[in-house]
Amino acid sequence: MDWVPIVLLTFKLLVFGTGMFFAIKWHYDKGKKKKEAEKNGQAPSPPVEKNG
Repeated sequence: MDWVPIVLLTFKLLVFGTGMFFAIKWHYDKGKKKKEAEKNGQAPSPPVEKNG
């Protein structure tokens, strides 16, 4: 039973680390796309609102 906290903590760190990586990547790619659109003279698209 001594291995359970080690395995669960490792799994938790892996899941949170993966989530943080993709969150940072998503924000970075979104900013990069916005800069490219402004560079090409296109107006950035407005954010999509979801009601419901």
